[in-house]
Amino acid sequence: MPSDLTPDQINNFLSAHAEWTRDGEAISRTYVFADFNEAMGFVMRVGIASEVADHHPDIDIRWNKVTCVLSTHDQGALTSKDLDLAEAFDRFVD
Repeated sequence: MPSDLTPDQINNFLSAHAEWTRDGEAISRTYVFADFNEAMGFVMRVGIASEVADHHPDIDIRWNKVTCVLSTHDQGALTSKDLDLAEAFDRFVD
């Protein structure tokens, strides 16, 4: 099933959220924190938001850096679920 987003919607999101980058049918962002504890606190908030949304990112944790990758795998495309969750993650650090 194709994306529910137009190319313009994806480009507009990326323009408005410069920290997120696109790689094929996924978007990713690396967040940097003061230390491991802050990084893990962020991961816990991401986990809760992901469970509520029933949409789960790939997460890579490297001491004070957390990379989140979003893609709607069952659609084989970026969808509004990905962009909505990316915005939710960003609210945890703003």
